[in-house]
Amino acid sequence: MNWSADAEKALKEVPFFVRPAVRKRIESMAKDAGLSSIDQGFYAEARAQFGSK
Repeated sequence: MNWSADAEKALKEVPFFVRPAVRKRIESMAKDAGLSSIDQGFYAEARAQFGSK
């Protein structure tokens, strides 16, 4: 899964010990949405959904 530079930068703000799980979850959400890459916009939407679940 390709990540834009902005999305990677935002991911690095996540604590290192949960970062792999966050990456995996966002990549799964992107695949479900039919995306082949993750940009800052999708990353922000996905992170917002974490709080609503």
